[in-house]
Formats: sequence, structure tokens, C-alpha cells
Amino acid sequence: MPPFALLVNGRRHNVNVAADTPLLWVLRDSLGLTGTKFGCGIAQCGACTVHLDGEATRSCVTPVSEVGTSRVTTIEGLSPSSTHRVQNAWTAEDVPQCGYCQSGQIMTAAALLAQKPAPSDADIDAAMTNICRCGTYLRIRAAIHRAAKEA
Repeated sequence: MPPFALLVNGRRHNVNVAADTPLLWVLRDSLGLTGTKFGCGIAQCGACTVHLDGEATRSCVTPVSEVGTSRVTTIEGLSPSSTHRVQNAWTAEDVPQCGYCQSGQIMTAAALLAQKPAPSDADIDAAMTNICRCGTYLRIRAAIHRAAKEA
């Protein structure tokens, strides 16, 4: 197994895993960053969303060999003190119900706001393809609008 040098949440890590190991399992099992969740394993639900160089990426289908020199940001690295404007808006709008999908939802929303600081409802609907079993979509949209105003 070749060693892979990854830059995760601003820290360099060397991991010895097979090249086809999904980034999700490297983050969770090799690095102990368990905020990123496994949901479906086929990039449909979004629970595993992280940022690669600021882009929302489904880590369950991203082989570690494709990460290269990209900066990986997980929910743990979005804000060490959990005070990112999206996290604050999530709390203010009481978004989480069961909470399982929320790290992926937050990471997707943060990437959206980095690209579109004042998204419309249509922009939010197009970007937020993550699945929430609890159906908190209206609160998610409200939280994104709130976070956009706090920029």
C-alpha cells in the first residue's frame, strides 16, 4: 500500500491505505474524524460531504488516490470552535432533528455560500441535493438565507 500525504483541516497526514480506499474511510478510520458520516455509499445522500479545495465533494466515492494535493476540509475543520456562520444559522433556525445528515448539509451549504454569497431559493434547491430523512428542508433553506445575511 502506498503512503498518501493528505492536507486535512490544515494539517498534513500520511496514511498507508489502498489507492481505491474512499476518502470517507480514511477520514473516519485512519484519522479519527468521525463528523463525516456514511449514509449510502453511492454519492446520493450527501451525509459524507467534505470540501476539496472548497468544493463540496461526496467522500464516499472519492478514492484517496484522487485527492492529490487538494485541501480537505471536514466538519471538524470548518470552524474549530463550531462558530462558522452556517453552523450558527443552523442553530438559530433549529435545523437538526435527528442530526445524522447535518454535517454533510452544513458542508454543502458552506460551499454554496462561498460560491454564491446571496443565493436565491432556486440556487439553494439546485445546490442542496443532500437527503434529510427528517424533512427539514424548509429550515435548511431558512438557515442558508440567514447565514448569507451574516456575511
